[in-house]
Amino acid sequence: MDSLRQSKVARLLQKEIGDIFIKEFKSPLPGVMISITQVRVSPDLGVAKVYVSLFPSKDKKEALETLRKKTSEVRGFLGNRVAKQLRIVPEIIFYLDDSFDYAEKIDQLLKK
Repeated sequence: MDSLRQSKVARLLQKEIGDIFIKEFKSPLPGVMISITQVRVSPDLGVAKVYVSLFPSKDKKEALETLRKKTSEVRGFLGNRVAKQLRIVPEIIFYLDDSFDYAEKIDQLLKK
């Protein structure tokens, strides 16, 4: 169960990281739309697990690795944006959220 503070920080990070991908990076992965689906923050607010959906990407694992290589840049931009609100900018770990793909696969199986 997340505390109220964790939930607020998670929402702030989700909004700001999404904004960074739109405004700062323009296209960290050309031709791929990146959607931040969820952010989970540790109780000490030191680590943020960021779940991303990638559309339409043929090789999602490779795209995720490219995104993970840019983690320090994202954290730098994030530090500039949330410096007044957070004492410590959390370490960012990107994870692939494949729930949409799973739902689509289930939907296709039900149609058969």
